Amino acid sequence: MADHSFDAIVIGSGISGGWAAKEFCEKGLKTLVLERGRNVEHLKDYPTMSSAPWDMPHRNKMPLIDKLENPVVNRCYAYQEDTEHFFVKDTEHPYIQKKPFDWVRGYQVGGKSLLWARQTQRWSKYDFEAPGRDGFAVDWPIRYEDIAPWYSYVEKFVGISGNKDGVETLPDGEFLPPWEMNCVEKVIRDRILESYKDRYVMIGRCAHLTEPQPHHLQQGRGKCMARNQCQRGCPFGAYFSSNSSTLPAAAATGNLTIRPDSIVHSIIFDDDKGKVTGVRVIDRVTKEPTEYFAKVVFVNASALNSNLILLNSTSKRFPNGLGNDSGILGKFVAFHNYRGNIFASFDGYEDKYYFGRRPCAVMMPNFRNVKKQEMEFLRGYMTFYSAGRGGWGGKPNVPFGKDFKEQNSLPGPWHVFMMMQGETIPKESNYVSLSSEKTDEWGMPLLNVNVDYDENDEKVIQDFFDQGTEMLEKAGCYNIRKTDTKQAPGLDIHEMGGIRMGRDPKTSLLNGWNQMHLCPNVFVTDGACMTSTGSQNPSITYMALTARAVDYAVKEMKKGNLR
Repeated sequence: MADHSFDAIVIGSGISGGWAAKEFCEKGLKTLVLERGRNVEHLKDYPTMSSAPWDMPHRNKMPLIDKLENPVVNRCYAYQEDTEHFFVKDTEHPYIQKKPFDWVRGYQVGGKSLLWARQTQRWSKYDFEAPGRDGFAVDWPIRYEDIAPWYSYVEKFVGISGNKDGVETLPDGEFLPPWEMNCVEKVIRDRILESYKDRYVMIGRCAHLTEPQPHHLQQGRGKCMARNQCQRGCPFGAYFSSNSSTLPAAAATGNLTIRPDSIVHSIIFDDDKGKVTGVRVIDRVTKEPTEYFAKVVFVNASALNSNLILLNSTSKRFPNGLGNDSGILGKFVAFHNYRGNIFASFDGYEDKYYFGRRPCAVMMPNFRNVKKQEMEFLRGYMTFYSAGRGGWGGKPNVPFGKDFKEQNSLPGPWHVFMMMQGETIPKESNYVSLSSEKTDEWGMPLLNVNVDYDENDEKVIQDFFDQGTEMLEKAGCYNIRKTDTKQAPGLDIHEMGGIRMGRDPKTSLLNGWNQMHLCPNVFVTDGACMTSTGSQNPSITYMALTARAVDYAVKEMKKGNLR
């Protein structure tokens, strides 16, 4: 018991789990982090971080056999020869698609924090107010004012590049110097701003160190080199990940224990004591079961796996899953709608180019249904665009030799790409559940995923196409081409909900501190806790919610309310 007992247990070592570990350890609590995947150490375990394409057997492309065996993960933009070791293969960890759903996973210490796209935008007050105002989902139990100090807290530690734009729909944060738009992006920005008074265009905000601060340098992190090879693992530690930042900070306290290869089977609810006492674990390699015990448990296994664990945590008191008296555990899952893309051409500026591979695009916060219901659809979408020069700008049919090399060094014409990131509405019909017939090789039930688009999503896509086309035309673009990718939900890798926050135990699982209504010493602070999705990238919100929840939990433990 002594060797298996801790003050706090954190399930998962990704973005939110890493933050939970750091906060608990720095507050003096002996903390166990359980990670179902293998150990990955910063720098040591980034085998391709400096590889050239010709260093890889298939020049960084995946062979046909892998595409046939693993179709889901092969649809992810980041899955290539240089990153495949950080992704879960379809064949290794199956799940059941009641409806098409591309579940992209990373099982290792650090989780998907090694792979994320690193875009970080705060929610505004309108996002937290939206469900209560517009009548979808349930009212958030918190408001922007509750989380704003925690946004600042995590931003300073993480290192977020961005510009203070003074836009209330996308609040400013604690920023390092921003990246720059190129000349064509600036022209498009200026023309959009001239044409629309309700829209704002700004450079993206991302978790990259453009100007490392002393505490970043003390962590061994350095300046971003704009290589755009982040998902390989960054040799400079320039983008934020659990491996380069929060986990080392936790380890430096001497209070951290990380146990890789530990698949959490379920959370233990002691019927006699009337509370959660720990977790059941299956060793990934040996398949041996064991148990660990703590006063408080944080669930950060990533949204759908957190749902799986709680659904599998049954007892006499909770026969349908931990804290699930309401029957809504696993329901109201939502995601981000990425289906709309627009491509265009832009003339001029052929004497201009740009330097490096900037890790963010130009962004426009949502301008639909922000303060009141205005459209035929609920909520709206963020818009991102970028401009670049690709291809070959030389003359055709030039023979090999000096002239060919000179011609081949010329960039092609300017092109523009625009995309949407749409908010989807949580619905009871979008849910996950446990299979009663199929299990994985560790005896865990497979997850049934029943998530789909609806008519509201189709209307949002069409509005993006209409407005995006109009904006690009006003900006001077031509040859505009709209594409609906028809991609399945999940490929956005922003799945949320199932264990949502709320005010009423009858309609939510968690309170305003991410604490389970019916199991007070269990907290959920990853994407599963989200009541609605907003249109922003969600990771910085998970981090802020996690730091806030740990602070509350520790104070409650000191009061004797959690034991």
